[in-house]
Amino acid sequence: MLLQLEEVLSNIQEMKLTLKEMGASLDVAGIEKRIAELEGSMQEPGFWEDADRAQEFARQSKILKGKLEKFNKLENRVDDLEIMIELANEEDDEALIPEIMEEFKSAAAEIEKFRIQILLSGEYDTNNAILTLHAGAGGTDAQDWTQMLLRMYTRWCEKKGYTLETLDYLPGDEAGIKGVTIKVNGEYAYGYLKAERGIHRLVRISPFNANGKRQTSFASMEVLPELTASQNIEIRPEDLKIDTYRASGAGGQYVNKTESAIRITHIPTGIVVQCQNERSQHSNREQAMNMLKGKLIELMERAHKEKIDDLTGDLKDIGWGSQIRSYVFQPYTMVKDHRTGAENGNVNAVMDGEIDLFINEYLKKSSNGTLDI
Repeated sequence: MLLQLEEVLSNIQEMKLTLKEMGASLDVAGIEKRIAELEGSMQEPGFWEDADRAQEFARQSKILKGKLEKFNKLENRVDDLEIMIELANEEDDEALIPEIMEEFKSAAAEIEKFRIQILLSGEYDTNNAILTLHAGAGGTDAQDWTQMLLRMYTRWCEKKGYTLETLDYLPGDEAGIKGVTIKVNGEYAYGYLKAERGIHRLVRISPFNANGKRQTSFASMEVLPELTASQNIEIRPEDLKIDTYRASGAGGQYVNKTESAIRITHIPTGIVVQCQNERSQHSNREQAMNMLKGKLIELMERAHKEKIDDLTGDLKDIGWGSQIRSYVFQPYTMVKDHRTGAENGNVNAVMDGEIDLFINEYLKKSSNGTLDI
């Protein structure tokens, strides 16, 4: 055997064991059974007359088929890699080594990526996400920091192939933004982004301070699942206070000329949501209701409640606690996640959307029961 390939072959055996464990976690047989059930329902007379139900079944089928196809491809890829090594050894062909090494690294990366995705098995993990950023302590610096975070998440979404819709936008007094709510459309958007909720802390030399002093700023990130038709929850109309108002903002897409913006208050819990980006009051109301339902679901999970009626106004002040992550620009550069210990010294790369390290480490530790999601 070519010496350079001995270690690779050993690692391939470990890959096979990992895939076997992933298959058990994935429950391949269960997925195949569920796909058959969904496709059987789709063949029933009148199935497509219920558009919401049909859309949800099609969505579930697509996700499950995608998981199964990905798993089968990875198994075949590892088998093919093993055959390549056997061929190189039989023919004593060192020219194949670079190709084998490249394929091995690529396959290992894909397996790890898929392993993370398998961790996203929560009821809402495959859903779209509604992400809200709020400026915290730090004045103009905090508002600028909030805008920097919006750019970071926008870049991350672009890398993932997700699309964004701005639902609410409140500009800063001098720079940046006071708050923004966006919807992230794409499979597993909520599953990944739920790892990012909490307080984000910035340390840098303030560009807004004439004395060039170091400034610490804070911004909060909240993320909610956008519920599908089958996950819908009922909210009593008498528990809602609905206000309309004229949108305000920096101009362009963020402003409506009529009182089409909607603010909804859930009276029992004190939760307030608002949407101002759609052109019609009806559309804004629908988006705001989606946000409210997501918020109630999130609170029910965090408070371990099964019904909305069990939530009280005491829950509206549930805090995020201390910061989950610090971004240091001066006197050194470092981004550190305080929950997992994950670090990246390339702060510019992080601000350009390279945050998978932090998300993945959080998801892995959460799956081991060492963190709360």
